[in-house]
Amino acid sequence: MILENGLIRTLDPLVPTQRALAIAGDRIAGGVAAHETALASPEVVDLGGRVVLPGFSDAHVHFPSWALAQAELDLGGCGLEEALERVRAHEPPAGGWIRGRGWRGFEPTRAQLDAVTGDTPAALWAKDGHTLWVNTAALERAGAHGDGLLREEDAWRFHERHLVASEEEYLEAMRRGLALAAARGVTAVHDKDGRVGALRLWQRLEQAGTLTVRVWQSLPADRVGELRALGIRSGFGSPLLRLGYLKVFADGTLGSRTALMLDGRGMRLTTREELERIVRSAAEAGFPVAVHAIGDRANREALDAFEATRAAWAPLGLRQRIEHAQLLAADDVGRFAALGVAASVQFSHAPSDRELAERWWPGLTDGAYAYRSLLEAGALVANGSDAPVEELDPLAGVRAAVRRDWHPEQALTVREAFEATCVAPAVLAGEERRRGKLLPGYAADLVVLDRDPWDDLDARVEATMVAGRWVHNPPPWPPRILPTLDATPTDRSPAAGTTRGVNPPEGGRR
Repeated sequence: MILENGLIRTLDPLVPTQRALAIAGDRIAGGVAAHETALASPEVVDLGGRVVLPGFSDAHVHFPSWALAQAELDLGGCGLEEALERVRAHEPPAGGWIRGRGWRGFEPTRAQLDAVTGDTPAALWAKDGHTLWVNTAALERAGAHGDGLLREEDAWRFHERHLVASEEEYLEAMRRGLALAAARGVTAVHDKDGRVGALRLWQRLEQAGTLTVRVWQSLPADRVGELRALGIRSGFGSPLLRLGYLKVFADGTLGSRTALMLDGRGMRLTTREELERIVRSAAEAGFPVAVHAIGDRANREALDAFEATRAAWAPLGLRQRIEHAQLLAADDVGRFAALGVAASVQFSHAPSDRELAERWWPGLTDGAYAYRSLLEAGALVANGSDAPVEELDPLAGVRAAVRRDWHPEQALTVREAFEATCVAPAVLAGEERRRGKLLPGYAADLVVLDRDPWDDLDARVEATMVAGRWVHNPPPWPPRILPTLDATPTDRSPAAGTTRGVNPPEGGRR
């Protein structure tokens, strides 16, 4: 297959663009030259001026949970009264629970929820997924007591005992989720739902021939003993589904006010000494570790643990990572690169968390969501969504990084944002020589956009390919119809998603 009459952005600094691309089977064959055109009757796809990039990766997504959440009550962006009204109007399945998520910015009570739910059990996750708001009926079904707010491990235990969906419910939701992800250009995910049995779910989808993304799967760190006993190491699996890394929580979150802070606030979920033990045990089993760390103390203790154990894991080439890295003390920014620990961040969190960060971290936000500081210090920065906390939409994350107007000194260029979304996740999965760029021999995972995001960041996904197979909107496509630019200036801010001409040709920062 030859894709021609468009622009190919390879994300390789040596050959950043091509005018056409040849694909042979599931691999990139190269730019079009004599030997490609000499192939017997190659299929030719007319891009019609469209732009091709490497497929998008989401380096932090709870995919099964996000897929289920598409059908749950959405409480995002509303205050307490509106949240209660949405709950009142919601029709749960017969004999079932009222399930929802997305509330934040207020401290609700059990009595408030009881008033609009009656005897129907209700369980509503906060936006950050670390606080669960339940009513009396839910507590009674669980044989529990409390004020209606369950935080951190209490919330997760309640969920595991009373709210886990059936395997068939998960699979049905994931099939729909895969179609939506493909429509957004997603070709790979680093999944965080190991504790809910995601590996088994992905295996069933792969066996059925319906898996359309590459999966780098996590497991809880407390499974390390089983993995070591079985002799299974990181990377075990197939080209589409591989067991990747272990996950552990150092602290809570900003929204639940449980992020572990240097000033003494927050909740420590794993001690530094325990983090060291986990990293050592994981290294013995051949696994890297992903540490959830939000607050500045949690990030420091995670870095300390990686530093103290570096002799055990660095010689093995393990790709260690800190998830979120939302608030960093200035002295810790450079330690990521110095230790070889990646920052697995979520660009969409910065605009979403702005109000809460200013409220709960006053005077500290110079070190919050410090993407440019991390990059300039030499760290590997990988972008994800943390869906269902934010939406699984890589282009939205790229726009959030480039158009950032809160602490704009931390904004990224278009090129840097796409590298964090396409290239860095492949590095973390140990596949930087096989995925993430459009080069000969690399996987034919790509996304077709309706226009060049280097010129117009409001570009949209038109088609997606994984392993040489179209998984969303295969060609031929109709002629492009691009929106015309208004002659009068817009009164909407860059963050509202309307600014054109975001970057000069090589991605200079706005």
